[in-house]
Amino acid sequence: MTPERRNSLIATYRDGLLDDTIPFWLEHAVDREHGGYITSVDQDGTWLQTDKSVWFQGRFVWMLSTLYNTVQKKTEWLDAARAGVDFMIRHCFDEDGRMFFTVTREGAPLRKRRYLFSESFAVVALAAYGTATGDQASLDKATDVFNLMLKYHNTPGLLEPKTNSEVRPAKGLAMLMVLIVTAQELRKATRNPLCNEVIDQCIAEIERDFVKPEFSCVLEMVGPNGEFIDNFEGRTVNPGHSLEAGWFILEEARLRGGDTALEKLGLKIIDWSYELGWDRDFGGILYFKDCRGLPNPEYWQDMKFWWNHNEAIIANLLAWELTGDAKYERRHAQVHDWTYAHFPDPLYGDWFGYLHRDGTVASRLKGNMWKGPFHLPRMQWYCWKLLERIPEERFR
Repeated sequence: MTPERRNSLIATYRDGLLDDTIPFWLEHAVDREHGGYITSVDQDGTWLQTDKSVWFQGRFVWMLSTLYNTVQKKTEWLDAARAGVDFMIRHCFDEDGRMFFTVTREGAPLRKRRYLFSESFAVVALAAYGTATGDQASLDKATDVFNLMLKYHNTPGLLEPKTNSEVRPAKGLAMLMVLIVTAQELRKATRNPLCNEVIDQCIAEIERDFVKPEFSCVLEMVGPNGEFIDNFEGRTVNPGHSLEAGWFILEEARLRGGDTALEKLGLKIIDWSYELGWDRDFGGILYFKDCRGLPNPEYWQDMKFWWNHNEAIIANLLAWELTGDAKYERRHAQVHDWTYAHFPDPLYGDWFGYLHRDGTVASRLKGNMWKGPFHLPRMQWYCWKLLERIPEERFR
């Protein structure tokens, strides 16, 4: 990578984050009447509905607090983060300690899912916010919610299974990878030794049960002991998810000072996932693939979503940082250039989220209950800081 390319990338990520993405969401998401954030917005930021995604209360709090902690102590960022924390604490927890998935604008509960993703984003939000403010109550709450997550995750039958576990027992990749990054963020704030234990357990389970050399992929769903389930769900690979899992593992290798076993595992996952996911006809990352090369049943299987491109950009840049292998530099340039040629909206700012396979816009909306200020600003922030921490002599 040349010094000119490095400087150009830093400017793209930094300026896109600070001058475009964050201002767009601060202007359009923050609910100044009821608190919290509304993320269902049209291309220009106009609200399309006012129901609130609970996990985005946590996601945006984490992003704003992380910027405050690592970039600049801007009052605007901390005030907006506080609006999300206050709303989340007041309205988003059920009586059993778990969280809702969606609430009304005012905070009345609408839906509670069987997954623990709302809780995971509350943990990282409260950890980062507690670090920003020095508020011990937020750090304690983060730890309490993390412990509750582990109780539900590790106790069979406590969460309703997706399918009849007596007929077809199964488990998914998503919760394991979420627990890794949740523990990493909580560890930054609290130095809780349990975090290392959870990270080790989750990575070991992914490697043992979900990493499938016979298919050169990471499966989304397997049997309770890693058994291959030969149906649509059991054959499904989500290249974006596995790329994300791969870079979480690489990040752990980096944080541990270069753990070679973790690095080898992370690189293998990234290699398999990128090779499987890259669309050789149109470019970009395909959403779903079948591990046996059979048709995938989902109608959106060949669409291009914003978030998995964000994860592919991070994964390849981090792999290049750790290895210096030119292969990862080429892949990073490939996915970065394709992504930045298709997703950004030059008219109103921020990015479109959903493209057809050929890269044309499928929907003009900028946010819904799933898309909002998280994957994109996280990628911009992470890649900016990654490039800045690499010694200048690395750039030829």
